[in-house]
Amino acid sequence: MSAPRKTLEQWKASNFVPSAETVIKLKDRAKFVRLETIRLIEIAKTGHYTSVFSAAELFSALYYDVMTIRPDEPKWPGRDRFLMGKGHAAVGQFPILADLGVFPKEWLDEYTRLGSPLGDHPDMRKVPGIDFSSGSIGHALSGGLGMCLAQRFTGEVYDVFVMLGDGEMQEGQVWEAAMSAAHHKAKHLIAIVDRNGFQLDGSVDDVIGIEPLDEKWRAFGWEVHVIDGHNIAEVTETLRRVKADETRDKPVCIIAKTVKGKGVSYMETEPGWHLGYLDPEDAKRAIAEIEAMEI
Repeated sequence: MSAPRKTLEQWKASNFVPSAETVIKLKDRAKFVRLETIRLIEIAKTGHYTSVFSAAELFSALYYDVMTIRPDEPKWPGRDRFLMGKGHAAVGQFPILADLGVFPKEWLDEYTRLGSPLGDHPDMRKVPGIDFSSGSIGHALSGGLGMCLAQRFTGEVYDVFVMLGDGEMQEGQVWEAAMSAAHHKAKHLIAIVDRNGFQLDGSVDDVIGIEPLDEKWRAFGWEVHVIDGHNIAEVTETLRRVKADETRDKPVCIIAKTVKGKGVSYMETEPGWHLGYLDPEDAKRAIAEIEAMEI
């Protein structure tokens, strides 16, 4: 299921605000991402639930509304690129790619099984629609910058979206890439920080404090927007405005304030669900709570 895409001209005519119909469809796809994540992790017997749940609305807005892609031509040179620093959330990305027709839906049923191209982290050598193999935290922004700079040699024009975890802000390479991107005026580079507050070892700000995050990115020479990462209308409008802004001359960072495990109450309050496995009763409760989320 793919939501109808509007042109930049149509976005501008609507003042970039998504219609009520679009909001409903994007909420539905975010719910789909959460439910499929539970199903796929049931196959794998372990996985990263909460890292996907905090980013579900971001995934939905990007793939079903904002990014310029051709699902039937995943290597189209003019496509927008998407890279994930938090590659462990790929279990939420794969269902979208299958849903859009980038690869067969049957692949999902063999998730992480021997011989399957779909592993716990995305592999660009094996999975159509994956632009960057990630898993080692901190590398994606550098890769995205390289893709932006490549445009100056190839003549192609596209945007590069890089989703980063907030724990990833503790990596020095992120800030080297941020400094370099501003210096090179990489205006087609758009970083999205999933600010859910937790990482594997606990609270991000207990491990190494990263605030004031917005001021840091601005100090590094980036345009910065702070949004509610679960408000699908706000997420979509912000991404549309950024993508359509032909006057921007610097990279953009969108800090999305989210809740780790959003949609499942007992995950929202327990950071230990960063990696885990649901027993049948917990799975039944999680599915019920997600299905009850407002559309």
